[in-house]
Amino acid sequence: MSTTNQVSSPDFQTVIRERHSVRKYDPTFRIPREELIQILQEATLAPSSSNLQPWRFLVIDDQSLKEKLLPIAFNQQQVVDASHVIAVLADKESYRNADTIYSRAVEVKFMDSETKERMVGRITGDGSPYRDAEIAKQIGLVDAGLISMQFMLAAKAHGYDTVPMGGFNKEQFNQMFNIPERYETVMLIAVGKAAVPAHASVRLTVDEVTFWNEIQS
Repeated sequence: MSTTNQVSSPDFQTVIRERHSVRKYDPTFRIPREELIQILQEATLAPSSSNLQPWRFLVIDDQSLKEKLLPIAFNQQQVVDASHVIAVLADKESYRNADTIYSRAVEVKFMDSETKERMVGRITGDGSPYRDAEIAKQIGLVDAGLISMQFMLAAKAHGYDTVPMGGFNKEQFNQMFNIPERYETVMLIAVGKAAVPAHASVRLTVDEVTFWNEIQS
């Protein structure tokens, strides 16, 4: 019998209103791996530049590794108490996957071979912005942000809570997990079952954050 969470998913309005950053987790609870894989699959439906999907996940569920990660993450307790810590990485060489991705699109008839060859040539050829490491990094940061938010919403739809973390020593993290140079470590996301309800937060109004047609000082 599957251990996947069978609770009916809440509607989208409920998900976006009830998702809050949670920092206190039940340390005895673990998300079944098959369900976490499902959440990751749902997250990967996020958009990306030229559909290159530069995001990569390093899933950390080994408790001893989480204990070692704790000081690197400035002793944020959720690192050890949450079910999993997800490191979201951006592949600065995502152009290398262009042929694979676009060939699969041809196989399922999402595009024809001529279009595929033209697109792959633009992405992988000399002068392509994806071949510039710094530009590729900036593109990857945007795409990693998109999938991170989608992951957190997907997790909430499954009944789990999350908190994104930018507060960690990136250099030490990369050393600890032997992160290759081609990957940029973007953020950590703790995911699990909240031990106490999250604190709600307030938002600026739409009028305070929106300009129409021109920026007004």
